[in-house]
Amino acid sequence: MAGRHFSSLSLLLLLVAFSYTQATPDVPKTAEKKIEVVVEAMVYCQSCDHFGTWSMIGAKPIPSAKVSVTCKSYNGHVSYYKVFETDKNGYLYAPLEGFKMQHSVLDHPLHACYVKPVWSPLESCSLLSNVNYGINGAPLRYEKKRLHGSKYEAVIYAAGPLAFRPSECSQTHH
Repeated sequence: MAGRHFSSLSLLLLLVAFSYTQATPDVPKTAEKKIEVVVEAMVYCQSCDHFGTWSMIGAKPIPSAKVSVTCKSYNGHVSYYKVFETDKNGYLYAPLEGFKMQHSVLDHPLHACYVKPVWSPLESCSLLSNVNYGINGAPLRYEKKRLHGSKYEAVIYAAGPLAFRPSECSQTHH
């Protein structure tokens, strides 16, 4: 009888535990917040008066300019590459969709990514300038800018201003 009592008690406990788990309301899992890496920059046509310098005095924004963002992994392989277009004010807002870090420190955007001017729609201002190392790739910096939403966060990294220059600048202007 003791064995039978034990098995009945075990069965009763299992039934109570099972019904408790079934009766517990489904608690929605908290959706993970999507964190996006974004690069921003301005693209200008540098004034001939400042050709050969990094000065942006007298520079004019270039709408629809093409700018590339390249990221390399810590072992030197290109892990992200995309060309973006500036808006009507020469402003670049480039969400790096699909960007992934293999190593959380060495593949961080501040170490791994750089920005280059690629193409200017202005025939009168289409030569690359090395403002902020644009020819080899302007490094990123973090300026404590973030956008927050309920399920979204964008961490924004800035490249300094990038520039093209007019082809008709004479050497006497610098």
